[in-house]
Order: sequence, then structure tokens, then C-alpha cells
Amino acid sequence: MTPPVDEVTRPWWDATRERRLVLQWCPDCEQPQHYPRALCVRCGRADLTWRPASGRAIVDSFTVVHRAPEPGVEPRYVLARVRLDEGPVLLTHLERCPEPRCDLPVMLDWRPLDDGRHLPIFIPQSVEPR
Repeated sequence: MTPPVDEVTRPWWDATRERRLVLQWCPDCEQPQHYPRALCVRCGRADLTWRPASGRAIVDSFTVVHRAPEPGVEPRYVLARVRLDEGPVLLTHLERCPEPRCDLPVMLDWRPLDDGRHLPIFIPQSVEPR
């Protein structure tokens, strides 16, 4: 299933076409947020900007999935919650990681989608990105 795009998420998805991870920033709070939203979660301001993220993060939680949630999905994958260096948390896949653990330093990599967009995934910092 390809994730949907709407007017709020379009800039984020457009950046993934170029394999760039961007975050929304509030000009008043000077704080990043993710996932994309129409308003700042702290102050409610609507004119948020987009800035690049470093792509570095730390795993703060994960689970290994051994049972496919639907046909066509291969089991034995790792879902992880990673905290970006900038602060926001992403729910993502952790790949090329035989021994996942909390506090593992990870970095951004990408999984292509059929329509030219990419999903951000994370790999251990000790692994070469694709």
C-alpha cells in the first residue's frame, strides 16, 4: 500500500523523491515537529517552514515482527522508534541490523516506492548506506 499524500504532507513527500528528510519548524517556537501537521503542536501557529534533518538518530524502542500483518508482507522485520538528533521521533523500519537494541546509533537510508517517492528507513551507523 502506498501512503497517501495531502496538502499538509505534500512538501515532505516531495522531499523524499530527492531522498531528503525534512522537518517542519515553527518560526515562533523554533522547534521541529514530525509527522507533518497543519499547525504547530506547541503554539498553534499555521505558517510552518521546512528544514533539512541530519538523518542521525538513536533507537529508543523497537519490536521484531515475526507474523505478517497482511498477505504480501514478509515477516521478520524490525519496527523501531528513533529519536532524531533534532528531537522529533519517527516510527520506521530498522534494516540491515542483525542485533537491534535500544540506544543504537542509526542513520537514514531510503526504501523506494513505486511512484518515485521514498520511505525513510534507518540502518546502524556502522553500515554503509545504499
